[in-house]
Amino acid sequence: MDLVLDVADRHLLTPYVYPAGWPEGEPCRQLLSLFVITNLGALALYLLFGTLSYYFIFDHELKKHPQFLENQVRREIAYALRSLPWISVPTVALFFAEVRGYSKLYDNIEDSPYGWSGVFLSMLSFLFFTDMGIYWIHRALHHKLFYKRFHKPHHLWKIATPFASHAFHPVDGFMQSLPYHVYPFLFPLHKITYLGLYIFVNVWTISIHDGDYRVPRLLRHVINGSAHHTDHHLYFDYNYGQYFTLWDKIGGSYKSPTAFEGKGPHDYLRKVREK
Repeated sequence: MDLVLDVADRHLLTPYVYPAGWPEGEPCRQLLSLFVITNLGALALYLLFGTLSYYFIFDHELKKHPQFLENQVRREIAYALRSLPWISVPTVALFFAEVRGYSKLYDNIEDSPYGWSGVFLSMLSFLFFTDMGIYWIHRALHHKLFYKRFHKPHHLWKIATPFASHAFHPVDGFMQSLPYHVYPFLFPLHKITYLGLYIFVNVWTISIHDGDYRVPRLLRHVINGSAHHTDHHLYFDYNYGQYFTLWDKIGGSYKSPTAFEGKGPHDYLRKVREK
């Protein structure tokens, strides 16, 4: 995040926003800047990719499903916009620790223990590490001690749209994002790679709520896509994973998506039309 902060300081904040005498490295200034940048960035990613997905990928026929709520899209967006600033508070604390040099993020490829291969391997390990972390956190949020208070609001959306992707209770949203932020404090990671992965995970989160169930046949039971996550919203106790089905299979919570068996939401609507 220090790369983003540096660009913002150089081109906007130092010459146009902050007093000339307020040093760029001053902690209070960094915290304030990170709070604004994090909120604007999250808002831009959510609205941009959510809108693109909603208009160009999401099947609007799903809005005719009986479990699609009245004014649901507006409610999803409103809930997300209320939650994102609160989610950003602990997130900014972690970004601040990164900026102050406490993480294992590095600037140059030469700083990687294994060069370019290390960068590639770190991308894979990031995906597998965060998938594992999110699985267990997500599953814990379904426990009766936490579900009603923190995770149930996200399950209001039985037939989700891309805008449901960030419509979480703030505690839920932050806890499920925690593995992304913990990773660079435990393992070396290139800074630009981290930014790219941060954008990717936000886009992926939107994609598993888009109602597009197309996955290459060979990967249907490997990749945790929209079909799997739709069944999670419908049946609750299955398919907690983020990218892969590995931990659901290990944890006994894997469910073959109903959409792959001719029993999904689209199939229900088709049968209704045929009647």
